[in-house]
Formats: sequence, C-alpha cells, structure tokens
Amino acid sequence: MNAEFLGEDDVDIGVEVVDNNGASHHIELHKNSGEIYAHHCESYADNPQNRTSEENEYNEQARKFAQYYVYAEQGYDTVPSTDHPERINAVRLAIQDLNDDRFVELFGDLYSQLRSYYDYDAERPIPVPPLAADSDSVLYRQNVYLGIDPLETDVAAEAEDMATVYGLELSETSVKEQALDALSPSAIADWKSFAADLVDEADEEEIDLADGAYIDAVSTLYTSYLDNGGEQHTAEPDTDPFEREPDTLIELPPIDPGPLAEFRKYLDHHLKCQIRDCFVRMGVEPPETFRVLGNGRLEATAAYKLLDIYPRYHDPEEQQLLG
Repeated sequence: MNAEFLGEDDVDIGVEVVDNNGASHHIELHKNSGEIYAHHCESYADNPQNRTSEENEYNEQARKFAQYYVYAEQGYDTVPSTDHPERINAVRLAIQDLNDDRFVELFGDLYSQLRSYYDYDAERPIPVPPLAADSDSVLYRQNVYLGIDPLETDVAAEAEDMATVYGLELSETSVKEQALDALSPSAIADWKSFAADLVDEADEEEIDLADGAYIDAVSTLYTSYLDNGGEQHTAEPDTDPFEREPDTLIELPPIDPGPLAEFRKYLDHHLKCQIRDCFVRMGVEPPETFRVLGNGRLEATAAYKLLDIYPRYHDPEEQQLLG
C-alpha cells in the first residue's frame, strides 16, 4: 500500500492510495472524524454488486489505509476507535496493569459466562440467546473505555494548574473513581473543558497522553449471534457508561477460559489478534509483536475464511505463517 496527499483545507483532506492490486484510489475525508465522503477508483466498478469479493476488499483496504495514513502523518483523529491499533494496544496494556481484583470487577462476568460452558457450577450472567443456532454460534461482547490520569503524564504540573482554574481536584481518587451520575451538569462541563485544554497542551508540547491511560469503565456483557438461517443479530448492552464509541470491543466465542491467570493471557492474545486485524485489513503487514494466530474481530475472521487474498490468520494451526 502506498499513499500521498492530494491537498487539504480547514475541514477536509484528500489522499491518493495505490492498493496491493495496483489500483489507484482517490479518497477524500473529513479531518475531524475520518468520515469518507468521496471515493473514486477507475479500476473497479462503482457499484459494489458489480465487483468481485476481492475487489470489494481491496476497496475497503484502501479506505482503511487512507484513514490511518492521515492519522499517522498528520495527527488527525480519522481512525474509528475499534479499528485503531494504537487505541486497542493502549487498552491491552492498561488491562495488563490491573490487579486481579480490579480485573474481576471489570471482566468477571465475561469470565464467568465462558466458564459456564465448561463448569456447570459456574454462574451464567446472561442467557444464551434463544434464537441462536446453537450455543457455539454466540460471541460475547463487552465495550471497553479508557480514561486518562493526567497525574501519570508528562503534563502533570500543567494539568494541576488547569484544574485549579476550573475548581477541580486531581487526586488519584477523584480522577479514577468519580462517578458521572454523581456530577452536576456544570461539573461535567468543567471536566470536559479541562480535558480539551489538556489535549491542546499535550499536542502543543508533543506529549503522548497514553502513559496515563487506564481502564475507566466497561459495558455490561451482551451478545452477537447467528440464527438458524445464518443471519447475524447483535444485542445492546443493558448498561453502557458513556455516550461515545468504545476504545475497544472485546468479542469472544465460548472458549474454555481456564484459570483466571490463563484467561488474562488469552484476553491479551485476543487483543493482539485484533491489532493484527487492523493492519492486515488495511493491506499492511503487522508489526512483529502482533504477527500472531487466532481469533480477533469477527469480520476479520470471516474475511480470512472467505477471501483467497488473505492467509488463514485466525487458525492457530497455520504456524508456517509466522515464518
């Protein structure tokens, strides 16, 4: 994959991408969201129904690569969070930092749900969907949200000064344990303004805020499943803490999670597979750390199974792919 910028204004940016099939794509997107509003490629039909499956995938690769290229080269927030390899890796590292008690508090329902398939004494927090083709056709999902502790970043001193302006307290407890429903609308507005100022300060000083990332909250467990007709259904979580896109979506089949320590390793591997999928599906070889085999995201697994342009990265038996 190769790309070069075609130009930009205050709102939009244009990129030319040459895909791994040699086709050139003219892509234009909004800088503040990554939304693609124009995409032209003379090598493939305009109507997706008139393209082969592989041509559709090359088109998707070009779009994902354009979004990532703009982010990587210009720093604009153009990559969807659940397709963002750096964001997913920040979640992965933040989960590693959790002690077992906090891990169970956040992911204990997911662990129990998977255990219930193999241990009849284990609690099953949510029922298997009655319309699922079978219990193995279900994926268990959980939305994960990051927070940033400004006191753990290189702008800690500046953050404390900014907080004073807004009348905010930046103790570790107030930052990590303050419940949103306990805040007044004006307090929430102050925290939002503080966060915006903090990001501006970090950008100005070229400081990465990822050092202060921690797992702020997760949604309740929910499902995605196939019915007997092969149609996919996705439920909604009963509780989702924020009205924004999650930083990562965990999506696991009913595997045997083993002991807690083993499950923690498996979850780490699952997130590595997701990061691999982000790169592969934009037509790029993943960094060595993320050249792993196994299930990441459902859409990527389906692509590996159905499209000849991809190796079978989802299959742990394909060890030759690792070189």
